[in-house]
Amino acid sequence: MKKQKPSYLNFNEKDYAWKRDIDYRKHPELYRVGKGEQGVLICEPYKTEIGKYWRFKNEEIAVESSEKIYSLFLEYLQKKDFVGADMARKYLQMGFTRARRYFNYKGGKKYDQDNDYEPLKRGTGDPEKAKSAEIFYKKWKEAEENPEYAEMKQDWKDRLG
Repeated sequence: MKKQKPSYLNFNEKDYAWKRDIDYRKHPELYRVGKGEQGVLICEPYKTEIGKYWRFKNEEIAVESSEKIYSLFLEYLQKKDFVGADMARKYLQMGFTRARRYFNYKGGKKYDQDNDYEPLKRGTGDPEKAKSAEIFYKKWKEAEENPEYAEMKQDWKDRLG
């Protein structure tokens, strides 16, 4: 069986749908929903606005972080700013996925860079991160199930991708 290496090793920024030099508030028509968390660490000004609140070190911090990001999600919806709402949803999702990775793997590292990206042992992470992941998961799902957001997302995908 062929060993699968991390997908980021073949990352080609030129072909990536999201660009660092675009202000997505000024040019929302250039934003694409994509899959999962794609674009979350690139799309400005949202990356800066939301990212500063994204934390999952422990349960208490995860509650504070997820509630703040969810409140930003609601603010973006109120302003009819779909890109902002979608980015906030992506940060909530990423709170879940990253906390789970830190729960599953010590230091959040899945691969050994010094050993041809050999997968590291699962189950070596921080048990506290499972609580953080659960908190973010609930807020992420709450955002995804918001009827206004769901309607805006479907409309966006139909019109722009």
